Amino acid sequence: MPNSPKIYSVSELNRLAQDLLEERFSGIWVEGEISNYRGPSGSGHCYFSIKDDSAQVDVVAFRGVMGSLRFRLEDGLKVLVCGRVSLYAQRGRFQVIASALEPRGAGALQLAFEQLKKKLESEGLFDPSRKRPIPAYAGRIGIVTSPAGAAIHDILTVIDRRFANVEILIYPAKVQGEGAKEDISAGIEYLNLSHPDLDVLLVGRGGGSIEDLWAFNEEIVARAISSSRIPVISCVGHEVDFTIADFVADLRAPTPSAAAEMVVKDKSEIRSGLEHLFGRLRQSLDGALDSASETLKGLVRSPAFTRPERFFEAQSQNLDHLWSKLALLSPRTVMEEKRTSLSVLLERILQSGERRLETARDVLRISAGRLEALSPLAVLARGYAIAWSGRDGAILKSASRVAAGDPIRVKLHQGEIRAVAQDVSIGETKNDQERSGIEERQV
Repeated sequence: MPNSPKIYSVSELNRLAQDLLEERFSGIWVEGEISNYRGPSGSGHCYFSIKDDSAQVDVVAFRGVMGSLRFRLEDGLKVLVCGRVSLYAQRGRFQVIASALEPRGAGALQLAFEQLKKKLESEGLFDPSRKRPIPAYAGRIGIVTSPAGAAIHDILTVIDRRFANVEILIYPAKVQGEGAKEDISAGIEYLNLSHPDLDVLLVGRGGGSIEDLWAFNEEIVARAISSSRIPVISCVGHEVDFTIADFVADLRAPTPSAAAEMVVKDKSEIRSGLEHLFGRLRQSLDGALDSASETLKGLVRSPAFTRPERFFEAQSQNLDHLWSKLALLSPRTVMEEKRTSLSVLLERILQSGERRLETARDVLRISAGRLEALSPLAVLARGYAIAWSGRDGAILKSASRVAAGDPIRVKLHQGEIRAVAQDVSIGETKNDQERSGIEERQV
């Protein structure tokens, strides 16, 4: 079959398509919005998609490309992807292999700056409440900067002019390019550990482009400043330049020279201030001496100096007066007064008790007389008697209770009679009744 079609295997077809795509679409730029971003894999490579309103394409960014990025990839971020179009032959998947990525709109460095600023601000590293005060008079100053840059020259010149006696400790660090961020953070940590008695740290450099100043926008430097136990002044670039270090530091100086002026007072200003204070002190002392002199002159004219005997006489009388008052307040005098008062009170209590006891005795005598008048024994003493039945011991009130021959007992005023009834008469004569009535009235 000379005209038979060529038959490709799947692998051959995918490799052919891969070669055609990479040959035709090499070094192209594609714009889109990041989607399905999951972060770097274990190997450091990153896989995601970019899309527009109607389509999307897979993107592969290998570890080397990811390590060179200044900003963080995230879903929704619009980017420009530079790379080549390829085909993942094993799966037949169309993709773009990125060689560079840039944010669409703001530059990569500006985006990285805004991303880190937002992150650290949310953690509270810019909070004014955590800012520490800068000492008004710094005697020992630490500086983290390049020993060959213009910044250290400006700082030393200002300090030497204003107050040359200040102690300065310099930590030499790279402030630009590779390794700068590590040098700066290491310098801050070293001075905190080895020289914790420093009054303040100046961390900075001269001006430059955003790329030149980028070491002061790195997270490692920001966290070293926030962890410093020594107050930190950030002094990076010119007045228009702001870095992440400026936001984290305890104080921002627009230039290194301004930072030096903030921490070191002008010696002439200090001298003028001291002279002013000395003048005020001398004026105050002169006034005090004049006042004391007038007081002394008055004392010299007083009777205590002109006629001391009268002064001592008056004081002697005052002393006697005070001594008499003290005698009245003596514990012995107070105790004697209390003892006398107690004796009077006790005497009053005893007299009151005796009166109450005598009254109670009188009441008792009257009551005893009344009881005596009502006592059966008193009745018996007037010639009456009480009779009991010898059988049951009941008091006999009527002769009907006794029969002839019954034993009876008779209680007299003195003694008792035991007898036997011989004759019982129940009726009473008129004389007996009258006699009985008279006796009852007597009772």
